[in-house]
Amino acid sequence: MGKVILITGVSTGFGKEASALLAAAGNTVYGTVRKEGSSGDGITILKMDLMDHASIKTAVKSIVDKEGRIDVLINNAGMHTGGPLETSPLENIKIQLDTNILGTVVLTREVLSLMRRNGGGTIINFSSIGGLMGLPMQGYYSTAKFAIEGFSEALRMEVKQFNIKVVLINPGDFHTNNTANRRNYLAATGPDDPYKDSYEKTLAQIEKDETSGQPPVMLAKKLVSIVNCRNPRQRYIISTFEQKLAVFLKYVIPGKWFTAILADHYKI
Repeated sequence: MGKVILITGVSTGFGKEASALLAAAGNTVYGTVRKEGSSGDGITILKMDLMDHASIKTAVKSIVDKEGRIDVLINNAGMHTGGPLETSPLENIKIQLDTNILGTVVLTREVLSLMRRNGGGTIINFSSIGGLMGLPMQGYYSTAKFAIEGFSEALRMEVKQFNIKVVLINPGDFHTNNTANRRNYLAATGPDDPYKDSYEKTLAQIEKDETSGQPPVMLAKKLVSIVNCRNPRQRYIISTFEQKLAVFLKYVIPGKWFTAILADHYKI
């Protein structure tokens, strides 16, 4: 029997590809978007904005009323800001943290009581390579992803007694809409910002890495295999060999060396 799956952020990228593959595999899939949508390709589309907590409750209730359960929650939706830590507009910071961490927390808490009553489930949280190392000029994105790491690790221990599994996904660079949708802090701070030149150099490297990244469908296929796995691992780093090597090096070489390597890559 297929599983009842709730996956956030299915309008583009990982969410769009994964929801289609999960539905094709015989699961009952509910996908969320921030704007109105309709059902299609075996997926029921629900309106949900992670910054609107009432919409989270409404979406979850609609699934419960119809299905009576949610077997798998995939916290995929998020957004990506760019800019230095000192001068990034507070509005951008708030949207980043409210969406990527607080929205994830609120939705997870809403689903947990249902999973407990039904005897278990799986929660898959999207972190990032940027949740394992602080990325320059993407510092608030890393802040949110580091928070997802800590939230997931603590949650895993608390809910094990209820047969609820918590899995972390750490994607590297993939060719998604993140590049086009990134909030550019220079539009708010202007040309006199003291970080302007270094930001532009780093942004060029960030966008080069993203646009040459792997297609989202590769990660989507891996996500399907994780959903089908009876005993999934706690973490999956899904990236190029070089990015996996960077994660390994962070923990085995002196911190100053690793910082120098990362700074050089990002033209800092």
